[in-house]
Amino acid sequence: MFQLGKTIVSEEIIENDFVCNLSACKGTCCVDGNAGAPLDEDETEILVDIYSKVKPYLRKEGIDAIEEQGAFIKGEDDEWETPLVNDSECAYVVFSENGTAKCGIEEAYNDGAINWKKPVSCHLYPIRIREYTELTAVNYHKWSICDPACALGEELQVPIYKFVKEALIRKFGEAWYKELEEVAEEHTKQ
Repeated sequence: MFQLGKTIVSEEIIENDFVCNLSACKGTCCVDGNAGAPLDEDETEILVDIYSKVKPYLRKEGIDAIEEQGAFIKGEDDEWETPLVNDSECAYVVFSENGTAKCGIEEAYNDGAINWKKPVSCHLYPIRIREYTELTAVNYHKWSICDPACALGEELQVPIYKFVKEALIRKFGEAWYKELEEVAEEHTKQ
């Protein structure tokens, strides 16, 4: 671990490679698991504000779940998260013709219907953020369903922190990311 400002960062995001391989995993990370996508508090308001514009992109099951549970819920760990359909997939998930899970919010964003891409936790994946009183932990969340992404990342030689560059800048800013790049460069020389 190393410290950048008020963050503690795992070396694993530098040492491990990762590039999402949707053709192999079919977006299983949005379907499997025991909770919805983690949300920052300000994102809860965004979800409420954009819902009417995102709704046309969603499946009936997702709309039903959102309208029954709300645009966001308080999870078992007392943290904000997206609601689920039948305790399985995220309510905002849509499926392509070949069964690949995609984000309905991101589909609306890609069409220009909204100007918010998706929850930052989804954008950052496989990095997970944990807020503590004084510091924020930045960790790699290793999950076997992402083995194809690890293999593709290794083949393309793309470290995790480079794969999620846009999301890290979104969360922590350009200066923080530049500092991370410098640390990564030094770390890989060792």
